[in-house]
Amino acid sequence: MYLVGLTGGIASGKSTVSAMLRELGCPVIDADLIARQVVQPHCPAYRLIVKHFSRDVLLESGEIDREKLGALIFTNPEKNRLLSTITHPEIQRAMIKQVLQHFVLGHRYVILDVPLLFETRRLTRFLKHTVVVYCDPDTQLSRLMERDSRSQDQAALRIAAQIPLEEKVAQANHVIDNSGSQEDTYRQVLKLHSRLEDSLDFLLVRALVIATATGIGGLIFLLVKPFIF
Repeated sequence: MYLVGLTGGIASGKSTVSAMLRELGCPVIDADLIARQVVQPHCPAYRLIVKHFSRDVLLESGEIDREKLGALIFTNPEKNRLLSTITHPEIQRAMIKQVLQHFVLGHRYVILDVPLLFETRRLTRFLKHTVVVYCDPDTQLSRLMERDSRSQDQAALRIAAQIPLEEKVAQANHVIDNSGSQEDTYRQVLKLHSRLEDSLDFLLVRALVIATATGIGGLIFLLVKPFIF
């Protein structure tokens, strides 16, 4: 089994592509969903967030107010880094656990849906392929304005806070252009899925696991690791 990173920009359509891949039977690990789970009340990350950001970032229900917390860190890089140090280790542990579960089930590859894949670069060295969901700047802006009911200036600021999609495209192995219709996007996703399914990369990883289990894989792993990840 090998890992495929899926990312994009705000309102570029990454969630749409992720849903299409799920429909095709691909196992998808959603980093954003996990990020919500690890900050639930009584989780270690929750307690640290309340400690460092105060109870002002909580809803009446006691849960984290993601909108308020997001606005707080958006204009404060230091608080953004602090939140990352609290949540990222918990998110990564949960993702590793799910990856192992999918490995045991015999999947050829797993999609890691990570919004800030290239911003943080914490996972890129473990990925065999990276996929960027792209759309042209005008489409991205109009979609964000409509989706979040934001003004043009507000939407432009949100987009500017991320790495430009063109830069992400330059770093990716595969690009899904989501500027057009959903039918066009689906055709691209289907083509990508077929390519990933036909890849034999997963065989090398499984062979290494078997070799390690029989006591001869340590040296082999060191020799071929650079070509796997």
